[in-house]
Amino acid sequence: MRHRRITAALGAAALALGMVGAALAPAQAGGGHDDGPATSYTNPVTADFADTYADPAIIRGKDGWWYLYATSDPLVEGGEFGLMHVARSRDMVDWEYRGTILDEGSAPSWATDTSFFWAPDIRYVDGQYVLYFTVTDTELNAGDDSAIGAATAPTPEGPWTPVAEPVVPPRPDGGGFFWTFDPSMLADDDGSRYLYYGSYYGGLWVTELDPSGLRAVGEATQVAINDKFEGAYVLKRDGYYYLMASSANCCAGPSTGYSVFAGRSESPRGPFVDHEGVSLLDTRPGGTQVLVQNGNRWIGAGHHTVVSDLSGQDWIYYHAIDREEPWLSEPGGINRRPTLLDRLDWVDGWPVTRAGAGPSEGSQTGPVAGSLLGLTVEDPAEGRALRGSYRPDVDEQSGDHALVRGRVWTDEAAPEEVHVELDLRTRRTEPFLVRVGRGSNRIEVEVNPGERELHVEYGHGRFQEETTVPIPEEYDLSVWTALQVHVVEGQVHARLSESRLGDVIAEVGLELRPGILRSAPVELRGTGAHVDNLSVNAAHEPVAEMVAEPVRGEVLVEESFDDAELDGWEWVREDPAARVEDGALVWPLTGADLVGAGGSGGLLLREAPAGDWMVETKLTLDLGDTEVRNYQQAGLIVHADDDTFLRLGHVAIWNTRQVEFGKEVNQDGFLSWGGHTSGPPADTTWLRIHHTTNDAGEHLYRSAFSTDGESWRWGATWTLPAGSDARVGLYTGGGAQPETEAVFDHVRFYDAG
Repeated sequence: MRHRRITAALGAAALALGMVGAALAPAQAGGGHDDGPATSYTNPVTADFADTYADPAIIRGKDGWWYLYATSDPLVEGGEFGLMHVARSRDMVDWEYRGTILDEGSAPSWATDTSFFWAPDIRYVDGQYVLYFTVTDTELNAGDDSAIGAATAPTPEGPWTPVAEPVVPPRPDGGGFFWTFDPSMLADDDGSRYLYYGSYYGGLWVTELDPSGLRAVGEATQVAINDKFEGAYVLKRDGYYYLMASSANCCAGPSTGYSVFAGRSESPRGPFVDHEGVSLLDTRPGGTQVLVQNGNRWIGAGHHTVVSDLSGQDWIYYHAIDREEPWLSEPGGINRRPTLLDRLDWVDGWPVTRAGAGPSEGSQTGPVAGSLLGLTVEDPAEGRALRGSYRPDVDEQSGDHALVRGRVWTDEAAPEEVHVELDLRTRRTEPFLVRVGRGSNRIEVEVNPGERELHVEYGHGRFQEETTVPIPEEYDLSVWTALQVHVVEGQVHARLSESRLGDVIAEVGLELRPGILRSAPVELRGTGAHVDNLSVNAAHEPVAEMVAEPVRGEVLVEESFDDAELDGWEWVREDPAARVEDGALVWPLTGADLVGAGGSGGLLLREAPAGDWMVETKLTLDLGDTEVRNYQQAGLIVHADDDTFLRLGHVAIWNTRQVEFGKEVNQDGFLSWGGHTSGPPADTTWLRIHHTTNDAGEHLYRSAFSTDGESWRWGATWTLPAGSDARVGLYTGGGAQPETEAVFDHVRFYDAG
């Protein structure tokens, strides 16, 4: 059985700070931590208890634990399909398996006996936990009629009560049903809640939810084109809504090219566009690369969630495939997809994993999950780290915590640049205050339940400035609410949220005068305010630059196609329709293809230079706009044999036109093909493949494309074994109708140093 588918007060302060949706600050340069209690880890982080743990979702419970959920694959080799899984951790790194989520007695009554439960999304909504998930088949219709279900619980581990009806019901398409997969919820600062869902067949959509978060209301809006994205995840940052989603086949074993892209919008309903302004709804769909395989052990990196640690650092949890061990041998056909963890940076306003370095291999500096100043995060009332007027208390959701009844302060001074985080619950109308600073140089963040306001002010000698935003009436402050306060040189930023997952109840920021920050204790003030999960850590310094991209060197070989004899080239299955004309190779598409057993596509190949190199071609190929031309294409190819090759081309995939970098390989007795979909081509597109070798002698090939010949989008890296005798050249393929021709202007090999 295959797992799943085959085929407004932020102003300058927020802009300068780079307020993250699920966190308040980007990563620290190099992944290090200033004085904070950081952990270390090696991917995959679920290796201690699981062979596969796909489609991860995470939340920090009000009890101080982090909880990690996964889709209903068998947990281990030879295991049975579960009804989703949950694990927990104190440090975001070492996970303890806690069991399955649903059973026969707690599954939705409208799900069939053979339905699977995929892609959980966990949120804290109005005092209870809500788990959204895909139900692959229901009793509501005949046929494969997927829907979005939900279950509620008082704790992250249950007991779970399924919702009586689908949150999003099956969606007929006239002959079947659109794929209603992969839910992701977002709460916004106007009191509204949204649910994003969908997949390749039907595209990505967003609908508003009722106040309970358990029922879709109003008209849904499409936010991404079909045949391109799934696994949506949305967070809010700097006034933008960021839609991140995965692309390509999730589950093609050793040729899985799954990866994550992003678009952003000033509205939760879009339109979402990438860094070049290309819409995710375009038939040549845009998308800024967030996460992509880099040539190490991990391929097919995608379907993610984003969460912040206790210093404000963003982290991305996602699944990936070990290219040397891609399958669970029992049951057969299931991809082995453990959960990985890596730093998520924000560079020039866009999310990117490890500044563009991609999935990590080997020991890494991990999240900050504890606290400075001697605080016990899960129980602030424990020990002597706090002074003042408070007493221990107990809550059924949070456990042990502190009841603040006046002025409370830390015994030690906090760092000058500080991240303070806590959970707050109050039934009183009196304000709750967080204060940082000394004397007249102080910063104050106030949650005022009576006035329904989040207020920030600071003083610097005689100077004082303040700003306030409303707290929507839809949010109940008598249940646990997260407060994050982030202070760095020049800014203070505060956010209230339910789940710490890009959701916003209220957020506010101010620019600070130079010199205001001082190392000082953190002070809390409240009247009957319950406080838990209090942490104080050094704030992070952002990563401001991407890792270096390949650089083109001197020309080693140039083919300008002014010689009809094509000296230095060799045809494999020569196409007599191809011709040299006006300084270009003109090659009509004839319907042949190389993919699969007995591939028949023609190739024009030559030997590659020794060492590291980069090959480039300029391709003109008119594939129309929206009509189905499966799978007309042309581009560059790296060819070891007809079952072992890589190809980078402009391709028509149903109604879309994309740049695809694919791989075919015969491994473990399986002939598999998969691809990485890179981005939006033009009728004239420049294509590049950059070749290097690693310490083991394996060949690494990284893709890039450009629509102007100057700015390049770098994408995935595929590998071929050491000793592969691969030649490089050109190919065409796909349907012969309607008639079209590929025009190759040149082929150049450059030194790549």
